[in-house]
Amino acid sequence: MVKDQAICIRAVDYSETSQVVTFFTRQSGKVGVMAKGSKRTPWRFGGPVEIFSFGSIGFSDSTREKLATLTEFEPQAGIIDSAVLAGDIFILHCCLLASELVNSLTKDYDPHPGLFDSLLRFLSEISHCQKGRGLVPLINFELNLLREIGLYPVLDQCVNCKNSFSERWPEVFFSINAKGLVCKDCQGPFPDKVAISKQAAKCLLDSKSLAEAPEKILREIEGFLINYLNEELGRPVKMAKYILK
Repeated sequence: MVKDQAICIRAVDYSETSQVVTFFTRQSGKVGVMAKGSKRTPWRFGGPVEIFSFGSIGFSDSTREKLATLTEFEPQAGIIDSAVLAGDIFILHCCLLASELVNSLTKDYDPHPGLFDSLLRFLSEISHCQKGRGLVPLINFELNLLREIGLYPVLDQCVNCKNSFSERWPEVFFSINAKGLVCKDCQGPFPDKVAISKQAAKCLLDSKSLAEAPEKILREIEGFLINYLNEELGRPVKMAKYILK
């Protein structure tokens, strides 16, 4: 029997009374469980397990070749404002995108405590952020995710000549294949490069600038981060079309 802190990142119906739930836990990583009888009323867990719910869980650690069995779940209130998620479709889509990325880019039973804390912080911040500013916590989370799983791109210097990024650069490019920024003098050998604004490049290095950036810059940053994530996944991020439309 294993006990842990957990965030529900996916929940699907298995039968009329049960669910298959994917939790991202702090100490055990991603764990798939069978929540037997979770849809039955009354139920000792308090009802079906809902996506984004956070709390303490207990589960049977099986052979890891099949689903574990959820034995207890105690949701913790006050971390995530579910009313905001229900009332703001864009915020909901951002949260679904974050859950998709965690589910797709982490392996079962591969713990990332820092990523767990980052996801929990993201869900709290985005459900309490100012209306229209949901891209700020989403971008911060995506950058933290890439850092935690070892895919963080080079954003402080040219990946080729190693010169530090400066707003004095005449042009700035980003290469997905090279996983980082490329200066104008080095951009020739990188056919996949895309031009990005100097303001966007600065925001990637400065959280204060990111927090104050206009929506146009935020959407530019999110666009090339999604392209980068698409390449790493080998397929399009499913929820991205709802964020970038």
